[in-house]
Amino acid sequence: MNQYIVILIISTMLFSCESKEAETFIDKQRKYPRVRTAMLEKDGLLRKRFEDKGLIYPPQNLFIRVFKQEKVLEVWTLSESDDIFKKVYDYPICRTSGSLGPKRQEGDLQIPEGFYYIDRFNPKSNFYLSLGINYPNRSDQILGKKGNLGGDIFLHGGCATIGCIPITDEYIKEVYLLAVHAKSNGQAKIPVHIFPSKLDKLTMSQLIKKSDTDANLVRFWENLQIGYQWFEKHRNLPKISVNSDGKYQFSTSTSQ
Repeated sequence: MNQYIVILIISTMLFSCESKEAETFIDKQRKYPRVRTAMLEKDGLLRKRFEDKGLIYPPQNLFIRVFKQEKVLEVWTLSESDDIFKKVYDYPICRTSGSLGPKRQEGDLQIPEGFYYIDRFNPKSNFYLSLGINYPNRSDQILGKKGNLGGDIFLHGGCATIGCIPITDEYIKEVYLLAVHAKSNGQAKIPVHIFPSKLDKLTMSQLIKKSDTDANLVRFWENLQIGYQWFEKHRNLPKISVNSDGKYQFSTSTSQ
């Protein structure tokens, strides 16, 4: 009789382990009330938006691009038909802090600038829902103030910021849900490129005039401009690395 009990316990444990392994990221996220609310309120809207543009929903590959001066967060998805990114939607950024230029230390109120990716999902955020970016990245660590870089930079709900990117509760429901779908469908890193502004020739010349002849800042923006122009030309992402001077380097690839 005891043998049957032991077998039953082992079988139950094995079934439990298999169930946990089969649980997807979206299954885990669905356990949180705010994520369930986002799904209930936004899934139909997002599905129609994708279908109207001839895009597959739910998405498997997302790209987020932020422009501080224009106060816009763009969401793009990789089209399966022609293997290039197509824009899904422009989300207004509710508020910004600091000035144009990168974040170099804790407490400077700056929104970072550079090439990042989503590294955290917070379904219980103080700002409804939030997506963390991997600031400080390698470039920030080299160019920023050593030992005092700060952290915890998020795309989030609400309309308050001291260095984060708030897009209101209603819009974070959409962006968060899209990111959950992409991660659950296998995208390990969702790229987030943050620019001071759209870095075309005209805007770049205007930024240089505003920089008060800060040569380091101009060189930094010229480095970011390479990545900006790459995407503008190819509608795809280069492979991005950082050299020993903190400068971004770009090479041919279709992945971040």
